[in-house]
Amino acid sequence: MLIVVTFVTFALKLTPLAFNLFPYQSRWLPYAIVIFGSIVGLSLFLAKESEVISYMGDDPKTCVNCHVMTSEYNSWMHSSHREMASCNDCHVPHDNVVNKYFFKAKDGLYHASVFTMRNEPQVIFMKEASQEVVHNNCIRCHTQQVTDTKLSSWIENHDANRTDRKCWECHREVPHGRVHGLSSTKYTLAPIPTDVKKDIIPEWLKEAIKK
Repeated sequence: MLIVVTFVTFALKLTPLAFNLFPYQSRWLPYAIVIFGSIVGLSLFLAKESEVISYMGDDPKTCVNCHVMTSEYNSWMHSSHREMASCNDCHVPHDNVVNKYFFKAKDGLYHASVFTMRNEPQVIFMKEASQEVVHNNCIRCHTQQVTDTKLSSWIENHDANRTDRKCWECHREVPHGRVHGLSSTKYTLAPIPTDVKKDIIPEWLKEAIKK
């Protein structure tokens, strides 16, 4: 809020100067300056609090900034994909840079709106566009395991039979497993902070252990 107050104060100080520069617009100009300063200040404040710069990188910890992807993050951490792929390697298109960041922005705004309205589902499922992106990335990384050049030359529809179907029709537990609802990791912190000693054991469990 300090940023907002600073911008409003600065805008008010500019008001007398604005009267001299724009005498015919003096009626609405002060209000416009205050509103504009408030919007800019509030935007900067929200950008700082939401750590918006971190979403430009590939750190998987960014995905749990909103504390909704806890189960997905934990299941990825315990999978073999952790050694080779981050969240963006699977969930963001890699055909070109523009499409990559456009998709990240579009998907991120959708996730942010759902989280802000507290409308996240108990179990998260990918939308059709996200499914297509993930499927293409599966093929991109595992193309040698999925298709065979020699077989493609004499088996009809070899590539299509192996790439048209979604990979998770067979590999259902890769990499997030089947149990990944919000309630399955209700009391788990992800990532677990190393510099903060916080008791994450619920009170009901402590009482049960004592009994």
